[in-house]
Amino acid sequence: MEPYVNHFEKDRIGYLEFGHPAANSLPSDLLEQLKQQLNLLSISKAVKVIVIQSGGDQTFSAGASFNEMKKMKNIEVATAFFMGFANLINSIRLLNKFVIARVQGKVVGGGVGLVAACDYVIALDTAAVKLSELSIGIGPYVIEPAVSRKIGTTAFSQLSLDAHEWKSAKWAKKHGLYTSICKSKVELDQNIVKTATRFASYTQKANATLRKLHWKETDNWDALLTKNAKITAKLTLEKAAQKILKNM
Repeated sequence: MEPYVNHFEKDRIGYLEFGHPAANSLPSDLLEQLKQQLNLLSISKAVKVIVIQSGGDQTFSAGASFNEMKKMKNIEVATAFFMGFANLINSIRLLNKFVIARVQGKVVGGGVGLVAACDYVIALDTAAVKLSELSIGIGPYVIEPAVSRKIGTTAFSQLSLDAHEWKSAKWAKKHGLYTSICKSKVELDQNIVKTATRFASYTQKANATLRKLHWKETDNWDALLTKNAKITAKLTLEKAAQKILKNM
């Protein structure tokens, strides 16, 4: 598989799909493409709701690209990389259309942040989650506001401290990261279309107004996520973190 991001529209639903041969990891160029194509769906008058999905069967997203993190040489490059996640999350936050995540596989690190930023998440019952950042000498600072907003600070603390451990899809649903879980891909896809079609049937003004209510008290996220990106960048450049990354 070559890395890709593409989007298409069908029956008032806008689909944004990405893929990468390294377990759907997210290097900086894919993050930028996701943001740009998300904005295209946002301004399309034909699109009433957006579905974010990834290719393949095993992993929704492995999060930040370790290969790119290993090559970081200075704070400017490192900060720019983590700002890719900050900018994508903030782009989702500012949309006036609901976003549904189709989660067909495991989710790690920055991928958890992407899922948490979505309004409604439908996942397979095998789609376990993990925040592995602590185990590589950093922390999930950029995505923390999105994840904590969705699952609360106690569950976030548990997830971030258990950096070695997968949490089940049932755990993710119990704590609010997933809205519902399905037993098969057929059921997953049926639920995605059914839910997206239902959201698309509501008036755009009602959707936009309700979404703004859901995202209240997040006006400071531009500054907050930028600050957190810089913290993560500094930690990534530490000798301890670089040693772990280069041995992976």
